[in-house]
Amino acid sequence: MSRPSCSRCQRPSDRCLCALIPLLESHVQVLILQHPSEARHALNTARLAALGLRNAELRVGESFAPPADELPSYLLFPADDALAPSSLVAAGPLRLIVPDGTWRKARKLLYLNPWLAALPRVALPEGLASRYRLRKAPEPGALATVEAIATALNLLEGTQRFDALLRPFDALIDGQISAMGEELYRRHHPDAPG
Repeated sequence: MSRPSCSRCQRPSDRCLCALIPLLESHVQVLILQHPSEARHALNTARLAALGLRNAELRVGESFAPPADELPSYLLFPADDALAPSSLVAAGPLRLIVPDGTWRKARKLLYLNPWLAALPRVALPEGLASRYRLRKAPEPGALATVEAIATALNLLEGTQRFDALLRPFDALIDGQISAMGEELYRRHHPDAPG
């Protein structure tokens, strides 16, 4: 028998994060394209980002139709020719499209959606550290989806107010570590900060 869960954040009812999820306005429209394998993941950070932003949409699938409007769109994904978010600050209204999944699954989304792969790319600065203490990053600077979105919006809109998106994320991680137990967590993550 499954435990009751919150219909909004989809966490078990006794671990509901809704009270921590902000409802923030952003000038930048955020479209999150989530690989289906991530949708039921216990640590679904894309869902937290979509719930915390009024101007965000979360779509789940592998093949997506391009947006129908003319709003300039940029893909948040690394590339040698990627733009820095600061170069778009004065560009006016825009859409940031964020693939959500493992690096392998995100690349698959680009492969299956040529229109997505053809978009100009935006990349976050190098050297960022993730707060995601439960997973080892596959490469330096790899962030959880909610971290990447908060960082990109802070850079694009020149504010730190999107850090509020990280409150439920931090609580989610703390809750997972607590459920795991400190000893087991330390055994699997010996290099984690105190």
